[in-house]
Amino acid sequence: MREVLATNLKRLRLAAGLSQEELAYRADIDRTYVSSLERGRYSASIDMLESLSVALDIEPSELLVKAPARSAD
Repeated sequence: MREVLATNLKRLRLAAGLSQEELAYRADIDRTYVSSLERGRYSASIDMLESLSVALDIEPSELLVKAPARSAD
């Protein structure tokens, strides 16, 4: 689950055009925590998922949805 969160958080942050520093500011957390989440070093609480989703203007569930496996065509 950490890897899913890490991948989604980075993808959604970049899609929003935000640096780690700007996301951290908007979510009222430290930039190093954002970095650690994106590297899968820490897990996030429900409250943290809510803060990040508000900062990214997304639904919290988007941070935890596992991407479908790619098929080899």
